[in-house]
Amino acid sequence: MTTPDEPTARSFSSGRSTLVYVAAAVVVLLVGAAAGMLITLATTGSAPETPGADSIDVGFAQDMRVHHLQAITMAGMARDRSEDTEVRQLAFDIESTQLDQSGQLSGWLTAWGQPTLSPPDQPHMRWMAGAHTHSDAAGVDLMPGMATSEELMKLRALKGTEFTVYFLQLMLRHHVGGLEMATYAADHARVGYVRNLAQKIASGQKAEVDLLTTMLKARGAQPLPG
Repeated sequence: MTTPDEPTARSFSSGRSTLVYVAAAVVVLLVGAAAGMLITLATTGSAPETPGADSIDVGFAQDMRVHHLQAITMAGMARDRSEDTEVRQLAFDIESTQLDQSGQLSGWLTAWGQPTLSPPDQPHMRWMAGAHTHSDAAGVDLMPGMATSEELMKLRALKGTEFTVYFLQLMLRHHVGGLEMATYAADHARVGYVRNLAQKIASGQKAEVDLLTTMLKARGAQPLPG
């Protein structure tokens, strides 16, 4: 027989689990940042290898960090709310991987003496000028693949299968958009470890694009148009 205290106890346990996970995620991000900073200092120190504010390396680190943080937000929602076991596992994997990578990017920027975010009055992807129609000399306000505020609000409002499908659609578009930046940085960044991480991000997201496409098809859905 259920006692009056049981729902409260379950709610407390659930809330405590969420707080523990959030705390763990923050620790992962901080550890990644510290590791990235130590690697950077050990590799570059104060040598000329340290990239400048207008470099591809710094622009990539700042923009990819922002791009990753939105994916982490969406993946955290799916990990907690999706009723689909396969989707929850994928969301956990994306969240964990991109938390670690975001930490590395943040650590590099700190070691280079650069802000972890690009100046608010400057558009994104100026460092990719001429690389693609998305990225002219003026840059862009919304990076390719990024969900709008309205789309994130819609995701939060959905439940059940509709939530799961929309998450997969948004994450697929998000990954495809991020590939452009990662591929360009893998080819053009000056610092070796930046090129290596960019290539790792590109390879991982290409594999996940295939997986997300397959998962959508298995659930009778298609990618978002455009």
